[in-house]
Amino acid sequence: CKVCAKTFLEKGKLKNHEMIHTGEKPHSCKVCGRKFRDTSHLKKHNMIHTGEKPYACVICSRMFREKKNLTNHER
Repeated sequence: CKVCAKTFLEKGKLKNHEMIHTGEKPHSCKVCGRKFRDTSHLKKHNMIHTGEKPYACVICSRMFREKKNLTNHER
């Protein structure tokens, strides 16, 4: 990266990183208009609108949007 000298093995990862410095957020939510740098963050955000919760506790069946929240619940 020309701004912070961080290095990347893949050109795409460098390009995505550089958006941190430029503030560019090319992916926007079709429902609320919120913008994101990365499509994975947009996908996770869209779950708020759809109500999707793909991670379920095997003990109590409580559902979670993010794997890390399920992991914390199971502790």
